[in-house]
Amino acid sequence: MNDFNQIFNLQSWQEIIQLNLTPWRLFIAIVDISLITFLIYSALRSVQGTKLMTLVRGVLLFIMLKIISGWLGLGTFEWLLNQVITYGVIAAVIVFQPEIRRGLESLGRTTNIFSFSLSDDKKRQSSHIKAYEKSFDYMSERKIGALIVIEQSQTLEEYISTGIKLDADITSELLINIFIPNTPLHDGAVIIQGDKIAVTSAYLPLTENSKISKEFGTRHRAAIGISEVSDAITLIVSEETGGLSITKNGEFYSDLSKSEFHDFLIKNLEDTNKMNKRDRLLKKLKSKRGQSNEK
Repeated sequence: MNDFNQIFNLQSWQEIIQLNLTPWRLFIAIVDISLITFLIYSALRSVQGTKLMTLVRGVLLFIMLKIISGWLGLGTFEWLLNQVITYGVIAAVIVFQPEIRRGLESLGRTTNIFSFSLSDDKKRQSSHIKAYEKSFDYMSERKIGALIVIEQSQTLEEYISTGIKLDADITSELLINIFIPNTPLHDGAVIIQGDKIAVTSAYLPLTENSKISKEFGTRHRAAIGISEVSDAITLIVSEETGGLSITKNGEFYSDLSKSEFHDFLIKNLEDTNKMNKRDRLLKKLKSKRGQSNEK
């Protein structure tokens, strides 16, 4: 199919089916289509809920306009759209440069799959969880406000660019020192990217959800805001009460006990397949959140 319009051409599809009448060719065609579908689905899922989705919608709009202009025979308009799509590839490389770079880095890491073991990766993740717990225990007892954003599959480069670069190992001692009041780095959010503390003092978007209680300040609203536009996990210590809170996918879990905080980190940051336990934990936290909102 050399043209978008052929997608809707019945004769083109009949020719394709005739070329793939043998079981082997039919199998290859199914694998080919499945692979493309999976790649498109993965790409859309990776940008879902982010500002990049707006650009994706724009690209899809251009494609739809090209198809419609071909149907209607608008030659000049179709030619213009062809030019936009052709040179738009160069623009896309520039606009999506951080995401392309991260994707290539991930691909490079998969080629080194034999250079490290899964057990080493789990040990490293476990040490990160211990660092979060130890630092949050310390800050919670002393009512030191803190906000940590842990990047997941969707990039946070847009917000990383607003902070002060650290690129440091994740340790409880460093996290505590960052959030000590009246120090140069304590304002804003710490963003974790991979195995490093990428930046501190980063600015995050505030939620516009009017249902959030007035007792929660800017720190909590920023945590909810970033979870609404990405799949990042945020950890918060309240400066007023010392309470522990977590946000994920727009959900706000407040006033967690240390055991609930620990369980959430284990279920969401460690590479496990215990999805049923994770679902039960989320339901429990949602129930508690509902009770706290009623109060």
